Amino acid sequence: MLPENRNRKMAIPICDIRWLLLAAAVAFIFIQMRLFATQSEYADRVAAAVEAENHCTNQMRLLIDQISMQQGRIVALEDEKKRRDEECGQLKALVKDLERRGLERLVDKVQVPVAAVVIMACNRANYLERTINSVFKYQGSVASKYPLFVSQDGSNPQVKSKALSYDKLTYMQHLDFEPVHVDNPGELTAYYKIARHYKWALDNLFYKHNFSRVIILEDDMEIAPDFFDYFEAAADLLDKDKSIMAVSSWNDNGQKQFVHDPYVLYRSDFFPGLGWMLTRTTWDELSPKWPKAYWDDWLRLKENHKGRQFIRPEVCRTYNFGEHGSSLGQFFQQYLAPIKLNDVPVDWKSRDLSYLIKDNYEKYFAEIVKKATPVHGENVVLKAHDIEGDVRIEYKDQSHFEIIARQFGIFNEWKDGIPRTAYKGVVVFRYQTPRRIFLVGPDSLRQLGIKDR
Repeated sequence: MLPENRNRKMAIPICDIRWLLLAAAVAFIFIQMRLFATQSEYADRVAAAVEAENHCTNQMRLLIDQISMQQGRIVALEDEKKRRDEECGQLKALVKDLERRGLERLVDKVQVPVAAVVIMACNRANYLERTINSVFKYQGSVASKYPLFVSQDGSNPQVKSKALSYDKLTYMQHLDFEPVHVDNPGELTAYYKIARHYKWALDNLFYKHNFSRVIILEDDMEIAPDFFDYFEAAADLLDKDKSIMAVSSWNDNGQKQFVHDPYVLYRSDFFPGLGWMLTRTTWDELSPKWPKAYWDDWLRLKENHKGRQFIRPEVCRTYNFGEHGSSLGQFFQQYLAPIKLNDVPVDWKSRDLSYLIKDNYEKYFAEIVKKATPVHGENVVLKAHDIEGDVRIEYKDQSHFEIIARQFGIFNEWKDGIPRTAYKGVVVFRYQTPRRIFLVGPDSLRQLGIKDR
């Protein structure tokens, strides 16, 4: 073989090897580039994972810090609760101690009033002045216990000026411009205005001024020297015995010839009025259904008593001098002018009034009625005159009672089947003192558990 042919044959394999090497080099470079790209991608992912892990770690630390703070607050709150519980325990112990010492009626060293006293006025300035002066005569030493109010119905300038001339009372004015519509022709509109005024005044004293008790006087009354002591003792009775609806300072049969003992009090089914005290609890019940007129007669209805009774004295603690007024002087000369106003100083704080509690009183009253000598037949006044000691006279019905009452000269009026001053149908009064006369209803002895002799 020629040398040039041999060289040509050798050049062909060398050329193929170069192409192969070049292809391998390109493949290698491509692989390296892919590896580099893959490594970069993985590196970015690792970096992102590390960053996420660091973020999670930071968040975890923040949560741990917050939990620690909350735990600290919980511990602080628990400590505060323990401290407050200790303070509450100390305060409870202090309150009990104050109650034990009888100081629960003191608030910031200011005495809680026993009752507000309100004088109901309208257009009688001279009467009002007399009543205010009578109250101030005995109220001065107990003014903090019995703050005085004057409530005027209407705009009479003399009454307003007179009330405002006193600096130791609070003046209230009821201006009512709503027309009055009477239920029956011929009725006096005055009774409708009076009922509106009473409701307005008592709502104000109980709900605006927040008194627990109120004593109501009218602008034609004088009070006895022991008026305030009497009502303070009566306030305790009201608190103890919920069967007492109100306490009055008046006795309808309190004329001089029919009374004797200033220390004696009675329970009555008949509302006396004319200087009386009631509680806020009772007013809560009465206010929503207060009548349009004739409020005092309305209070005497049995349906409003709900089995409750009233406390009244034998000797009046108020005197009514109002001959001229809305009632046009009815009964004044016969029944009001001769009333005896108590003038005996009674230390009511030292008196034991537990006999007036319902269960005690039923036994007490039954016993004194039982001991009275029964009188029957005609001429009972003459027969009673000849008997020493208490006398018991039974009446058959209302007309029979009225006959006997007129013979003695006592009130013979009834309201809703109840004689004035009666307790279980029994009317008691003195006759040629100190003898007591008991006018006993047909069912009274049975109600008192007494067997007639």
